[in-house]
Amino acid sequence: MKTDTQLQLDVNAELAWDPAIESQDISVKVKDGIVTLAGHVGSYAEKMDAERATLRVAGVKALAAEMDVRLGGDNTRKDVDLARSAKNVLEWTTYLPNDSVKVTVDSGWVTLSGEVNWEYQRQSVVSAVRYLLGVKGVTDRVTIKPSISAPVVKADIEAALKRRAQRDAKDISVSVDGGNVTLSGKAHSWSERELATNTAWASPGVHKVVDNITLAY
Repeated sequence: MKTDTQLQLDVNAELAWDPAIESQDISVKVKDGIVTLAGHVGSYAEKMDAERATLRVAGVKALAAEMDVRLGGDNTRKDVDLARSAKNVLEWTTYLPNDSVKVTVDSGWVTLSGEVNWEYQRQSVVSAVRYLLGVKGVTDRVTIKPSISAPVVKADIEAALKRRAQRDAKDISVSVDGGNVTLSGKAHSWSERELATNTAWASPGVHKVVDNITLAY
């Protein structure tokens, strides 16, 4: 198991390696495997990139992202212009039902609301606006329509875990209550834990995933 000092060095190295991140403005602290990122970044997209880069590092148990988004003068936009751009990009998203997602903007912070059929649609909505110029943050209030019975969802998730898990899926258990899925047990890496949650979200009708999986390195 890595020490906190080694983990801090690895996270700093990963941030410096990623060309999309200005790592000199980000500070990294680690305690008991929990990483805290502080400082500031030039865009919301860069903040997300920094979070993903950190979670790629083996040994990271959890992440607290406390970075501020500080937009430069050329990157600042009026809320009405940002709202128009967000609405336009969603209209050009071919796999999204028309008018299924509403957009509101307050001081550069975008709030998305509405209802879609699949988790991949919800993720694509957030990704579509995340990289728009002038975005300081995104609040995702898009929900997923339940469309399938609980036993079928449970069977789909368990079968997918058996096909795709890096180790035996017997260490991860699945329970379903309506459209809510709870995952418990243990994973042997962050990527295996992420695989389990992504598999759960990929099942039709799932609108909430509770991740109670613990890491056992």
